[in-house]
Amino acid sequence: MPDSRHLLSVTDINPAETGALVQRALEMKQPDQGGAARALEGKSIALLFEKPSLRTKVSFMVGIQEMGGYSLYLGPEEVGLDTREPVSDVARVLSGYVDCIVARVNSHRSLEGLVEHGSVPVINALSDWEHPCQIMADLLTVAECQGGLEGRKLAFIGDGNNVARSLCLALPAVGMNFSIASPAPYALEEATLRQAGEINGSTSIESLLEPARAVRDADIVYTDVWTSMGDEAERGARLEAFQGYSVNPELMRQARPTANFMHDMPAHYGEEVPPGMLEHPQSVAYRQAHNRKHAQKAILEFLLAS
Repeated sequence: MPDSRHLLSVTDINPAETGALVQRALEMKQPDQGGAARALEGKSIALLFEKPSLRTKVSFMVGIQEMGGYSLYLGPEEVGLDTREPVSDVARVLSGYVDCIVARVNSHRSLEGLVEHGSVPVINALSDWEHPCQIMADLLTVAECQGGLEGRKLAFIGDGNNVARSLCLALPAVGMNFSIASPAPYALEEATLRQAGEINGSTSIESLLEPARAVRDADIVYTDVWTSMGDEAERGARLEAFQGYSVNPELMRQARPTANFMHDMPAHYGEEVPPGMLEHPQSVAYRQAHNRKHAQKAILEFLLAS
């Protein structure tokens, strides 16, 4: 499959395709659509995971089954990218067995290796650099809860991590504004902010220090854990640096009255959110989690049902 499309970054799809995928996910979610046409009939998909997962693993496995496909889960103890076997060998071998590789990896370089040496579509199910599948579910959630995407503002409070980076790069493509509040050592890098600003000059991209400023006029207030997988050695320093960056009911009152709260989960209660915040009346975190399945079904159809 020499002309395979891949989804390693949200920028691997253009603005028109991003909007079309959100619309397709909305259609697939409707009960009268039967959960989607069986676009993966006869297709096999490898789920190659180096990191633990609840939402990503289950939503992909169930979504693939609903579309008539077959999924095979491969954990780190079975493969061992660049430990038991080099990425190049894994890519070449899997390309002879399956029609797509969905990979959740420690290093984004592993994804690039799978693309370079394989011959089937590769989907980034989370890397240290981006999390595009999460963001497609987020856009679906915003479209549902806010009645559209164009002109809406999302404020991200916390670490400039893979989720924040993907949001920053994806939102301008659908006409949304983005602000992020982070302690200086953990802010998004300038290169990403500049890249996002070049995608759509009519949208606003802001990097701030104060959460209250970031959430002003926000339609969505979004947060994530302060210590991502792989950053555990920094946990003590991060807990100190992020004091004052919790998203709580008081901070939500400083956003628009119609604002929604989002969290990609898992949540670390007592850190980025207080206990009960995911059940807050403005929270759509569980809908956001459930939308992973619908968004990923749209991605799989886009990449494989041609």
